[in-house]
Amino acid sequence: MAAAERVLSIARRELGTKESPANSNRVKYNAWYYGREVSGSAYPWCMVFVQWVFAQAGVKLPVKTASCGALMNAARRAGRWVTGDYRSGDVAIYDFPGGAATDHTGIIEKVTPGGVVAIEGNTSQTGSQSDGGMVCRKTRPVKWIAGAVRPEFEKEDGMDISKLTDAEILALGKRIQEVLGRQPVSPALAAEFQEAKTKGITDGTGPCAFATRAQAAVMTLRASKK
Repeated sequence: MAAAERVLSIARRELGTKESPANSNRVKYNAWYYGREVSGSAYPWCMVFVQWVFAQAGVKLPVKTASCGALMNAARRAGRWVTGDYRSGDVAIYDFPGGAATDHTGIIEKVTPGGVVAIEGNTSQTGSQSDGGMVCRKTRPVKWIAGAVRPEFEKEDGMDISKLTDAEILALGKRIQEVLGRQPVSPALAAEFQEAKTKGITDGTGPCAFATRAQAAVMTLRASKK
Protein backbone atom coordinates (compact mmCIF):
# COMPACT_ATOMS: atom_id res chain seq x y z
CA MET A 1 0.00 0.00 0.00
CA ALA A 2 1.33 3.42 -0.92
CA ALA A 3 2.23 5.61 2.05
CA ALA A 4 -0.46 8.23 1.34
CA GLU A 5 -3.18 5.61 1.20
CA ARG A 6 -1.83 4.00 4.37
CA VAL A 7 -2.19 7.34 6.16
CA LEU A 8 -5.75 7.80 4.88
CA SER A 9 -6.73 4.24 5.76
CA ILE A 10 -5.67 4.81 9.37
CA ALA A 11 -7.46 8.18 9.49
CA ARG A 12 -10.69 6.68 8.14
CA ARG A 13 -10.75 4.09 10.90
CA GLU A 14 -10.80 6.92 13.46
CA LEU A 15 -13.93 8.61 12.06
CA GLY A 16 -16.49 9.09 14.84
CA THR A 17 -13.98 9.00 17.71
CA LYS A 18 -15.02 11.52 20.39
CA GLU A 19 -13.64 13.19 23.48
CA SER A 20 -14.76 11.64 26.73
CA PRO A 21 -16.33 13.42 28.48
CA ALA A 22 -17.59 16.01 26.00
CA ASN A 23 -15.76 19.36 25.88
CA SER A 24 -12.81 17.95 27.82
CA ASN A 25 -10.12 17.45 25.14
CA ARG A 26 -9.61 14.09 26.86
CA VAL A 27 -8.89 11.80 23.95
CA LYS A 28 -6.42 9.04 23.13
CA TYR A 29 -4.46 11.21 20.68
CA ASN A 30 -3.58 13.67 23.43
CA ALA A 31 -2.61 10.83 25.76
CA TRP A 32 -0.26 9.54 23.05
CA TYR A 33 1.25 12.95 22.37
CA TYR A 34 1.78 14.08 25.96
CA GLY A 35 2.52 10.66 27.38
CA ARG A 36 -0.28 10.92 29.94
CA GLU A 37 -4.00 11.63 30.22
CA VAL A 38 -4.70 15.36 29.86
CA SER A 39 -7.84 17.47 29.72
CA GLY A 40 -8.88 21.09 29.60
CA SER A 41 -8.79 24.03 27.21
CA ALA A 42 -4.98 24.01 27.02
CA TYR A 43 -5.03 20.77 25.01
CA PRO A 44 -6.76 21.24 21.61
CA TRP A 45 -6.03 18.21 19.48
CA CYS A 46 -6.68 18.77 15.77
CA MET A 47 -2.94 18.80 15.04
CA VAL A 48 -2.24 16.08 17.57
CA PHE A 49 -4.69 13.85 15.68
CA VAL A 50 -2.77 14.47 12.44
CA GLN A 51 0.53 13.72 14.17
CA TRP A 52 -0.90 10.50 15.64
CA VAL A 53 -2.16 9.27 12.26
CA PHE A 54 1.15 9.89 10.51
CA ALA A 55 3.06 8.25 13.37
CA GLN A 56 0.86 5.15 13.12
CA ALA A 57 1.53 5.03 9.39
CA GLY A 58 5.27 5.39 9.90
CA VAL A 59 5.45 8.58 7.83
CA LYS A 60 7.41 11.56 9.18
CA LEU A 61 6.18 15.14 9.18
CA PRO A 62 8.59 18.12 9.27
CA VAL A 63 8.16 18.49 13.05
CA LYS A 64 6.29 16.80 15.88
CA THR A 65 4.05 19.51 17.29
CA ALA A 66 0.55 20.27 18.56
CA SER A 67 0.59 23.65 16.80
CA CYS A 68 -0.76 24.28 13.30
CA GLY A 69 1.49 27.32 12.96
CA ALA A 70 4.59 25.41 14.04
CA LEU A 71 4.00 22.69 11.46
CA MET A 72 3.36 25.29 8.75
CA ASN A 73 6.62 27.10 9.55
CA ALA A 74 8.61 23.87 9.71
CA ALA A 75 7.17 22.79 6.36
CA ARG A 76 8.18 26.11 4.83
CA ARG A 77 11.76 25.71 6.09
CA ALA A 78 11.86 22.17 4.74
CA GLY A 79 10.45 23.13 1.33
CA ARG A 80 7.33 21.03 1.98
CA TRP A 81 4.76 23.85 2.00
CA VAL A 82 2.35 24.19 -0.94
CA THR A 83 -0.44 26.68 -1.64
CA GLY A 84 -2.13 24.93 -4.54
CA ASP A 85 -2.28 21.69 -6.53
CA TYR A 86 -3.36 19.90 -3.36
CA ARG A 87 -3.17 16.11 -3.22
CA SER A 88 -4.57 13.26 -1.17
CA GLY A 89 -2.48 12.87 1.96
CA ASP A 90 -1.49 16.54 2.20
CA VAL A 91 -2.02 18.16 5.61
CA ALA A 92 -4.24 21.20 5.09
CA ILE A 93 -3.88 24.21 7.37
CA TYR A 94 -7.06 26.29 7.52
CA ASP A 95 -7.63 30.00 8.02
CA PHE A 96 -11.32 30.32 8.87
CA PRO A 97 -13.02 33.72 8.53
CA GLY A 98 -12.51 35.87 11.59
CA GLY A 99 -10.17 33.47 13.35
CA ALA A 100 -6.44 33.11 13.80
CA ALA A 101 -4.14 32.75 10.80
CA THR A 102 -3.85 29.00 11.47
CA ASP A 103 -7.17 27.87 12.94
CA HIS A 104 -7.34 24.18 12.25
CA THR A 105 -5.93 21.26 10.28
CA GLY A 106 -6.93 18.05 8.55
CA ILE A 107 -5.65 15.33 6.22
CA ILE A 108 -6.86 15.79 2.66
CA GLU A 109 -8.71 12.71 1.47
CA LYS A 110 -9.62 14.00 -1.97
CA VAL A 111 -9.62 17.20 -3.98
CA THR A 112 -12.90 18.63 -5.30
CA PRO A 113 -13.49 21.32 -7.95
CA GLY A 114 -14.06 23.91 -5.21
CA GLY A 115 -11.88 22.68 -2.37
CA VAL A 116 -11.09 19.47 -0.52
CA VAL A 117 -12.62 16.67 1.51
CA ALA A 118 -10.51 16.07 4.61
CA ILE A 119 -10.46 13.88 7.72
CA GLU A 120 -10.05 16.08 10.77
CA GLY A 121 -9.77 15.73 14.52
CA ASN A 122 -11.40 17.98 17.11
CA THR A 123 -14.18 19.15 14.79
CA SER A 124 -17.89 18.37 14.48
CA GLN A 125 -20.55 17.59 11.92
CA THR A 126 -22.23 20.89 12.81
CA GLY A 127 -21.36 23.72 15.19
CA SER A 128 -17.71 24.41 15.99
CA GLN A 129 -15.39 23.56 13.14
CA SER A 130 -12.11 23.86 15.05
CA ASP A 131 -13.03 22.64 18.54
CA GLY A 132 -15.83 20.13 18.13
CA GLY A 133 -14.44 17.14 20.00
CA MET A 134 -14.82 14.54 17.24
CA VAL A 135 -13.05 13.01 14.24
CA CYS A 136 -15.12 13.87 11.17
CA ARG A 137 -14.97 13.98 7.41
CA LYS A 138 -15.34 17.59 6.29
CA THR A 139 -15.75 19.38 2.97
CA ARG A 140 -13.78 22.64 2.93
CA PRO A 141 -13.68 25.41 0.29
CA VAL A 142 -10.30 26.28 -1.13
CA LYS A 143 -10.64 29.87 0.14
CA TRP A 144 -10.29 28.57 3.71
CA ILE A 145 -7.04 26.72 3.01
CA ALA A 146 -3.96 28.75 3.95
CA GLY A 147 -1.79 26.04 2.43
CA ALA A 148 -0.78 22.46 3.03
CA VAL A 149 2.15 20.39 4.18
CA ARG A 150 3.33 17.99 1.47
CA PRO A 151 4.65 14.87 3.28
CA GLU A 152 7.67 13.11 1.83
CA PHE A 153 5.68 10.10 0.71
CA GLU A 154 8.12 9.35 -2.10
CA LYS A 155 10.80 8.47 0.47
CA GLU A 156 8.36 6.18 2.27
CA ASP A 157 7.11 4.48 -0.91
CA GLY A 158 10.43 3.83 -2.62
CA MET A 159 13.71 2.10 -1.88
CA ASP A 160 16.68 4.41 -1.37
CA ILE A 161 19.19 2.42 -3.40
CA SER A 162 21.98 4.85 -2.50
CA LYS A 163 22.02 3.25 0.95
CA LEU A 164 22.27 -0.35 -0.29
CA THR A 165 25.57 -2.23 -0.02
CA ASP A 166 27.20 -3.79 -3.07
CA ALA A 167 26.05 -7.21 -1.87
CA GLU A 168 22.47 -5.96 -1.52
CA ILE A 169 22.57 -4.44 -5.01
CA LEU A 170 23.80 -7.73 -6.45
CA ALA A 171 21.08 -9.67 -4.64
CA LEU A 172 18.44 -7.23 -5.93
CA GLY A 173 19.81 -7.52 -9.47
CA LYS A 174 19.73 -11.31 -9.29
CA ARG A 175 16.12 -11.23 -8.15
CA ILE A 176 15.16 -8.88 -10.99
CA GLN A 177 16.85 -11.17 -13.51
CA GLU A 178 15.01 -14.19 -12.12
CA VAL A 179 11.63 -12.50 -12.47
CA LEU A 180 12.34 -11.15 -15.96
CA GLY A 181 13.82 -14.45 -17.07
CA ARG A 182 10.56 -16.28 -16.38
CA GLN A 183 8.60 -14.03 -18.73
CA PRO A 184 7.68 -15.59 -22.11
CA VAL A 185 9.11 -14.46 -25.43
CA SER A 186 6.64 -12.33 -27.37
CA PRO A 187 5.01 -14.00 -30.40
CA ALA A 188 6.64 -11.43 -32.68
CA LEU A 189 10.11 -12.66 -31.67
CA ALA A 190 9.40 -16.35 -31.05
CA ALA A 191 10.40 -17.70 -34.48
CA GLU A 192 13.67 -15.78 -34.71
CA PHE A 193 14.50 -16.59 -31.10
CA GLN A 194 14.07 -20.29 -31.85
CA GLU A 195 16.35 -19.91 -34.88
CA ALA A 196 18.98 -18.19 -32.72
CA LYS A 197 18.89 -21.14 -30.31
CA THR A 198 19.17 -23.62 -33.17
CA LYS A 199 22.24 -21.83 -34.50
CA GLY A 200 23.86 -21.73 -31.08
CA ILE A 201 23.78 -17.93 -30.78
CA THR A 202 22.04 -18.25 -27.41
CA ASP A 203 21.21 -21.16 -25.14
CA GLY A 204 17.68 -19.79 -24.69
CA THR A 205 17.69 -19.47 -20.90
CA GLY A 206 16.09 -16.43 -19.31
CA PRO A 207 14.94 -15.05 -22.66
CA CYS A 208 13.55 -11.77 -21.28
CA ALA A 209 16.28 -11.08 -18.72
CA PHE A 210 18.76 -8.28 -19.26
CA ALA A 211 21.95 -9.16 -21.15
CA THR A 212 25.36 -7.95 -19.96
CA ARG A 213 27.77 -6.30 -22.41
CA ALA A 214 29.83 -9.49 -22.36
CA GLN A 215 26.84 -11.62 -23.25
CA ALA A 216 25.79 -9.24 -26.02
CA ALA A 217 29.33 -9.23 -27.42
CA VAL A 218 29.54 -13.03 -27.42
CA MET A 219 26.13 -13.41 -29.09
CA THR A 220 27.09 -10.87 -31.73
CA LEU A 221 30.36 -12.68 -32.38
CA ARG A 222 28.61 -16.04 -32.63
CA ALA A 223 26.07 -14.62 -35.08
CA SER A 224 28.84 -13.16 -37.26
CA LYS A 225 30.40 -16.63 -37.60
CA LYS A 226 27.21 -18.32 -38.79
